[in-house]
Amino acid sequence: MKHVIGVDLGTSAVKVVLVNQQGQIVNEVSKPYPLIQEKSGYSEQDPNEWVTQTTAALKELVSTFNGDVASIDGLSFSGQMHGLVLLDNNNEVLRNAILWNDTRTTEQCQQIYNLVGEEKLLQITKNPALEGFTLPKLLWVKQYEPETFAKASVFMLPKDYLRYKMTGQIHSEYSDAAGTLLLNVAEKSWSEEMCELTGIPANICPPLVESHGNVGTITAQFASETGLAESTKVFAGGADNACGAIGSGILSKGKTLCSIGTSGVVLSYEEEKDRDFGGKVHYFNHGEENTFYTMGVTLAAGYSLSWFKDVFAKEEAFETLLQGLENVPVGANGLLFTPYVVGERTPHADATIRASFIGMDASHERIDFARAVIEGITFSLQESIDIFRQSGKTIDTIISIGGGAKNETWLQIQADVFNAKIVKLQSEQGPAIGAAILAAYGSGWASSLQECADAFLIEDIVYEPIPENVEKYATLFNLYKQVYSQTKELNEGLKSFRKN
Repeated sequence: MKHVIGVDLGTSAVKVVLVNQQGQIVNEVSKPYPLIQEKSGYSEQDPNEWVTQTTAALKELVSTFNGDVASIDGLSFSGQMHGLVLLDNNNEVLRNAILWNDTRTTEQCQQIYNLVGEEKLLQITKNPALEGFTLPKLLWVKQYEPETFAKASVFMLPKDYLRYKMTGQIHSEYSDAAGTLLLNVAEKSWSEEMCELTGIPANICPPLVESHGNVGTITAQFASETGLAESTKVFAGGADNACGAIGSGILSKGKTLCSIGTSGVVLSYEEEKDRDFGGKVHYFNHGEENTFYTMGVTLAAGYSLSWFKDVFAKEEAFETLLQGLENVPVGANGLLFTPYVVGERTPHADATIRASFIGMDASHERIDFARAVIEGITFSLQESIDIFRQSGKTIDTIISIGGGAKNETWLQIQADVFNAKIVKLQSEQGPAIGAAILAAYGSGWASSLQECADAFLIEDIVYEPIPENVEKYATLFNLYKQVYSQTKELNEGLKSFRKN
């Protein structure tokens, strides 16, 4: 039987999965690597740590595989978005990679608006200038490390550097390039205009390929180090969110993904290249050829619940904390929560706003607060869905993954708040499976990415919205939306009293 490997290069660890033609995970291995945080707001990694740990993970995966390594047709990648890797003329790393969660570039974001203009930026890149993106990082290095910048011959994104070290070939692909602010998203090409306006040499942008594109085979050295066959084909891969969408079957109109991890993502499939959301949500190229996705982000989704547990139930399991959740009525007995514990992203790009409990009284118990936190997280995600629907998008089926898919009551809350069918998958591996599906499709296992995903993914449980609850939540959602505007000024006043 044939196999493929999905490599998911995350922020804290690399995960590799070996998958057979039935979509079954034969084995998986994960290896961690550290963050480098020299100053407040800085977040970096040594790119060679990714290579070392991925090599170790693949070696372990292969060593426990009972089959013929030649049956492993190929491998592909999912990768953390936006990170900046700079190489010199000898393709050696010039400095540590600056990661997606690095916030040092507020000054450079404003420079982009000054140089390009908000309207033109959205017209070309479909996204606002945020600290996480790659272009602000390039401008920061150019401004504060000019000698390093002058030596740069190419910039790369994290998974693209890892792939280069496996193959000796330098490429990027559209779903990750869309998160740089240098790609013309609709035209699928590096924007010479963006490069010219911001002073970034166009020749440091890597060649672009499709996510399922075959970029070669692994080198003899990498084969020797891992035990893989030299014939193992390598495919370009995709950004983590694009691969998460592929790994959840978000490959047709009306399909939407709700992923609740530390942060929360609502991601919806998009066929049109010219839809205008005015920068309220992200708009990126998909891992499927000539398609796109829109995405809204809640900064502290699962993190809000983790914070609540750590403060009020540190020694308890989540199952104990949420015991009796299903018995609390819609609206948590008149208690409302906004999940702004670290600020917010969609629809309010606001680093100063903070969370609120509204409506507390002496009758409330801890489980009421827990229900309010879960409902508040879901309301925040609904704000993204609301933006999608107001633009004319149809959202009728939502695949739910992550922490929000581990509790039946929360899944029903999602169905009722989103007023959509919620689907829980039988086996959920997200971006790693998405990378494996890209490798399988690239290897010719199916005639389309959709067909490949259908073979890999099985629905488990479907939750339908309850009309009575939908109506109640619509009323509560309108109240929830008022909290931001009515607490914004208060939080600005409190900012100077917070811990640094």
